[in-house]
Amino acid sequence: MAVKIRLTRMGDKKSPFYRVVVADSRAPRDGKFIDIIGTYNPLTDPAQINIDAEKANKWLKNGATPTDTAKSLLVKSGIIEKK
Repeated sequence: MAVKIRLTRMGDKKSPFYRVVVADSRAPRDGKFIDIIGTYNPLTDPAQINIDAEKANKWLKNGATPTDTAKSLLVKSGIIEKK
């Protein structure tokens, strides 16, 4: 089972709010997930990023691969280093 760290869209129409989740790569975007590791709100200025570093590091060590957007959020929050 390939596990990914990715975003799930929440919120109303035209006001998106995202959860950062760990999910099976075959599951749909807003479908079943394994664990919630944080949130992302792009509408605030600056964008609000809340990610549990302990959970994120645990999943990264267990082999979860972040998507491009999730990886940029992890870099901005200081959980992984930019190369």
